[in-house]
Amino acid sequence: MSYKIILDSCGELPASLLEDKRFERIPLGLEVGDYCVPDDENFNQAEFLKKVAEYPKCPKSSCPSPERFMQSYQGDEDHVYVVTLSSHLSGSYNSAELGKRLCHEKYGKKQIHVVDSESASGGETQIALKLVELEEAGLPFEEIVTRIEAFRDSIHTYFVLDNLETLRKNGRLSGVKALVASTLNIKPVMGSHKGEIIQRSKTIGIKKALGKMAELAASEAPKPEERRLIITHCNAYDRAEQVRDMILERKKFKECIIMDTRGISSMYANDGGVIVTT
Repeated sequence: MSYKIILDSCGELPASLLEDKRFERIPLGLEVGDYCVPDDENFNQAEFLKKVAEYPKCPKSSCPSPERFMQSYQGDEDHVYVVTLSSHLSGSYNSAELGKRLCHEKYGKKQIHVVDSESASGGETQIALKLVELEEAGLPFEEIVTRIEAFRDSIHTYFVLDNLETLRKNGRLSGVKALVASTLNIKPVMGSHKGEIIQRSKTIGIKKALGKMAELAASEAPKPEERRLIITHCNAYDRAEQVRDMILERKKFKECIIMDTRGISSMYANDGGVIVTT
């Protein structure tokens, strides 16, 4: 059976898979005032971060249309999987589901499954790479759907950002009851619970926050020897390496991947942000 894995553009892919025909990334839109670009292969992170820094208001994003998702479902593949960022953070999941219904109405039944990652960035990557493993093992579609939903529920996401303003101003921190003041150099360690952002801890300074994130990631990883450690960063490779080393000192994973964020993840992580998924 042939298959295709579609990610919205909040999900990163390792460089080795960017040209792999089994994958497709559907871009969200990025808006910084009059500067409007798709989050596609032409995304320029340095230019984007400069625009964000100079813009007095908050950058915004727009999700792909249902018709755009439907277009990607129409290939010859027997199985199609879609991985979106958390439905609590974007309309991408609902758009993908509506695209699925439109596809079925217009072209008949096809085996398509949309996964709400209940995460973002590396969380989507975790699901996409697990789907490859399950498909390559030759499992039937229905079993893959059951297994990937269970795998999604087992993923842990953590992040430390220099700046939480984009998340706050876009209403993405509604589940956080009290955020500490950045002017005091108190850095929260954030996480997710069923797709909503929560505060896991708080420390003084970025170094201690990264250390606390590494401690949480290592201690809470389910069967790390069977899983990937995925770290994404926004223009902060040195920090990502430090976090990787701190985690691997505590636990060993079957693989570790470090990637720079694309557009949507860069918008929310801001310059210097680090995201960990296990």
